[in-house]
Amino acid sequence: MSLWSWPWRTSTGASGFGRSSTAEEVTEGIDSHDLTAIVTGATNGIGKETARVLALRGAEVIIPSRTIESGLQVKESLLEQNPSAKLHVMEMDLSSLDSVETFARSFISTNKRLNILINNAGIMACPFQLSRDGIEMQFATNHLGHFLLTKLLLEKMKSTAKETGVQGRIINVSSSAHRRGYELPFSLDKLNEKSRQLGPIPYKLTLFSSFGSYKRFFAYGQSKLTNILHANELSRKLQEEGSNVTANSLHPGLIQTNITRFLGFSAAFVICLKPFLKTIQQGAATTCYLALNPKVKDATGKYYVNCNEENPLPEAKDKVLANKLWVFSEELLRKGGK
Repeated sequence: MSLWSWPWRTSTGASGFGRSSTAEEVTEGIDSHDLTAIVTGATNGIGKETARVLALRGAEVIIPSRTIESGLQVKESLLEQNPSAKLHVMEMDLSSLDSVETFARSFISTNKRLNILINNAGIMACPFQLSRDGIEMQFATNHLGHFLLTKLLLEKMKSTAKETGVQGRIINVSSSAHRRGYELPFSLDKLNEKSRQLGPIPYKLTLFSSFGSYKRFFAYGQSKLTNILHANELSRKLQEEGSNVTANSLHPGLIQTNITRFLGFSAAFVICLKPFLKTIQQGAATTCYLALNPKVKDATGKYYVNCNEENPLPEAKDKVLANKLWVFSEELLRKGGK
């Protein structure tokens, strides 16, 4: 997910888990048969592993997929490993506000409970393009789609927590790349400006700054910064109203998945990185830890790395900035008729 993680950290932290822990290890012995989870981006990578492990622990897992066909292929592969897995595929394109709204409406109509929402899906450093709604694609997919999805499902999560007494958990998968996010563009014109400079860059990072006028990796960093700010502001609002739902964010670590497909790394470069990469099973560990482990009950508004709480960029903890992002996101939804 990020090239600025610290891959040589191998010790465990206060949680008893660390960089080498796997998703199965951090959820061992946890019975989740009464839980229902939605995992975005569950058709590949750490999202698929997250869905697999949650289902392994007994949870009913909803897999949103851009196409039903691709989602059913994933479901079939997971059922081969665990025939008793409770998996459901529903269509959703996170970059389309209409699609997100349709998915949420369809899910709510099933009358299923919702205990866990994992906002995992993302794209990384793609070439400049606008979403169907006319919004820069990384911001649209990595932040705004999840912002709308969470908003539309929040009442369902609150009611589920109230009815069952089981604390609801919302998890935003961010990245340590948020440290390269810098100033956020709080206007649609600035957000969509192909040649915009993404805040002050303290040193020239040639590998990622020479993709043309659109600094696509720094745009990715901005979208990952919004993931943390969103979780923190959501946590604050939920605490104010006394809801039994938490919201946290995390960095999964450096993992070779298809999210890096736009970076153009050579096979030789990836081989050189391999000793520092996490496996898919390790990359999904922090997400699964936050989703199921009882050690994080009541923890909210926190940022986790390797299953332990860490401090993000100071701007990520800025309450004024978080509120400003929330207001801007709501404005974009209103412009999109949501």
